Amino acid sequence: TKAAEQGMVQAQYNLGVMSSEGVGVLQDYKESVKWYRLAAEQGLPAAQNNLGVMYYNGQGVVQDYKEAFKWYRKSAEQGYTDAQYNSGLMYAKGQGVLQDYVIACMYWNIVEVTGNTTVIKNGVLERKMISSQLENARKGRSFLEKKMTPSQIEKAQDLAREWMQKHQ
Repeated sequence: TKAAEQGMVQAQYNLGVMSSEGVGVLQDYKESVKWYRLAAEQGLPAAQNNLGVMYYNGQGVVQDYKEAFKWYRKSAEQGYTDAQYNSGLMYAKGQGVLQDYVIACMYWNIVEVTGNTTVIKNGVLERKMISSQLENARKGRSFLEKKMTPSQIEKAQDLAREWMQKHQ
């Protein structure tokens, strides 16, 4: 707790996880949101994604899809695969953002490529995406593509390639 109070981002994130899951402390979503927010505001992608999850589910905060999307997007832009999946889902459903199948598929195309890799950032090993999430991205993309024109599908693929080139 002391390290988190002194602003150590990983300690803040860890306390957020512990509070959210009730590990070593009583489960307290409001406390979890507090710690996730502190870490998220320092730019930690995992904390940004988890804060988005809290807003999406209304855990410890009033449910707010726009706020959830804001945090997912910040994390997704840093290459955090879970947040890319979540951003795609929000675009697909039109939750917190205008519905856009092309952008949803763009995110899910990125997830399929980057979700299979393990990345080391700032000396920290980032886990591979859970295979069920990869499968959900594939299924979601396949479902949406049935509602899209060939040019929309091509546009989503082009946007995904551009994103990956820009963020490598």
